[in-house]
Amino acid sequence: MTSAPAGFAQTTRYIKAPARDQFVDAGDVTGIVANVLADVRARGDEAVRQYGAQFDKIDLDQFEVTAADRQAALDELAPQTRADTEFAIDNVRRFAEAQLSTILPLEIEPLPGIHLGHRVIPIERIGAYVPGGRFPLLSAPIMTIVPGKVAGCSEVVACLPPNAHRAMIAGCHLSGADRIFRIGGAQAIAAMAYGTQTVPQVHKIMGPGNAFVNEAKRQVFGPVGIDQLAGPSEIFVVADATGDPELIACDLLGQAEHDLRTRVGLITTDRALAEATVREVERQLQTLATAAVAGESWANYGEIVLCDDEAAMIAYSDHVAAEHLQVHTRDPHDFAAKLRNYGSLFIGENASVVYSDKNVGTNHTLPTMGAGRYTGGLWVGSYVKIATHQWIEDRAIPTVALPAIRQSGSEGLEGHQKAAAIRYQRLGLTV
Repeated sequence: MTSAPAGFAQTTRYIKAPARDQFVDAGDVTGIVANVLADVRARGDEAVRQYGAQFDKIDLDQFEVTAADRQAALDELAPQTRADTEFAIDNVRRFAEAQLSTILPLEIEPLPGIHLGHRVIPIERIGAYVPGGRFPLLSAPIMTIVPGKVAGCSEVVACLPPNAHRAMIAGCHLSGADRIFRIGGAQAIAAMAYGTQTVPQVHKIMGPGNAFVNEAKRQVFGPVGIDQLAGPSEIFVVADATGDPELIACDLLGQAEHDLRTRVGLITTDRALAEATVREVERQLQTLATAAVAGESWANYGEIVLCDDEAAMIAYSDHVAAEHLQVHTRDPHDFAAKLRNYGSLFIGENASVVYSDKNVGTNHTLPTMGAGRYTGGLWVGSYVKIATHQWIEDRAIPTVALPAIRQSGSEGLEGHQKAAAIRYQRLGLTV
C-alpha cells in the first residue's frame, strides 16, 4: 500500500497506485500542429496531400470518397457486420431523437407587451472526425454522424485517416455522412476548419482523435466550434463489498486495451475486493490477446483506491470525474443518485461500458481528464444552437425605456440612452 491520493490523505489510500501521471503529455505537439494548421490554411489541398504522404504514408490524388467507392465499401462489409452496425445506428438514432424532443422552442410574455423566446436551430454544416486508431472502431462514425443528422444539420462532412479500415467508410455511409474525405490527423482538422479547394469549411467539429487531432481542435477553436477536448480514455468503478472482482477486472481491461495511456481504476470501501481485483487483473492479462496494450496501460495508469466510507468514495469519484463511471454497489441506483461528476454513468453490474461504446444508444464521445466536472458528453444538443429573440409592443415601451434611459445615463453611455429615449418620445411621452 502506498501513500494516499493528493488531497485525500485522511480518508483514502492506494492499494495500487498509478506509476505515471496521465495529465503529463509525452510530447510537445503544439508547434507541429501550429505549422500544419498554418500550412493547410495557406496552401489547401496541396498541403493536405503533403501531410498525408508524410504522416500516413499515402499519397492520394483525390481525397473525397466517391459514390462508387462508398458502395464498394458497403458491398465488402460482411452481412452480420452490417446488421450489427445498423442495429447500433438505430439505437443511437432513437436515443438522439428522444433527446431532441426535450429541447423545445420558447415563447413567453414576462411583462405585458414584452415577448421573449428562443429557437432551436441546427448548425448548418458540421465536421465529424472519425479516428482510425489501433482497431477499426465501427461505432466511431455512428456516434458523431447520426446525432447530426437527427438534429437536422444541412450537411455532415466526415474525415477519416486514409489508411483506416474500409469498413469505416461503410460506417460513415450508413450513418448518413453527406461527404466523406480520406484525410486524417491535424491536417483533417485544418481542412474542415478553414476549408480547402475540395473540403468545405464547417461550422463545428466533432469527434475524438490522437494528441495531434486534439491539439488541432484546441488551436482552431473560435471561428469554428468544437465539441470538447478529449484525452485518453478512462474507466473507474465504484464498488462496495458486493463487487465482483472478476467482472470489475474484465471491464477495466476492456477499456485499457484502447490505448497505452488509458486510465483505469477502482474506488472501493472493501480491502478484500481491492486486493482480489489486483490479482484478477493480473490473471486475466495472462490470456488477453491485447495484453501488450492493456497491460502497459494498467501498469502505468491503473489505480485502486481504498476509502474509509461511502462519503469518501463519493468524494474521490467526483474528484476524478471519470469519463466512464460504473456503479457496483448493493443499491446502485441509490448510490448513483449521490454522484455528480462523470462523463456517462453505468448503474449496476449489467451496465458495462462496452454496451455504450458499441450499440446501446448513449454516445461514447465523453469528457476526459476531469472535464466531467463541468460538461457532459456529445449529444444531439451539441448539434443545435439555442438562439434568443425578443419583440416589444408599443404599450410595453414605457415599462423598459425609463429604466434603460436611467441606467445608460449612470454608465455614461449616451448612445444607449438616446436609443431608448427616441422610442419613448415617439409615443408622445416626455423623458
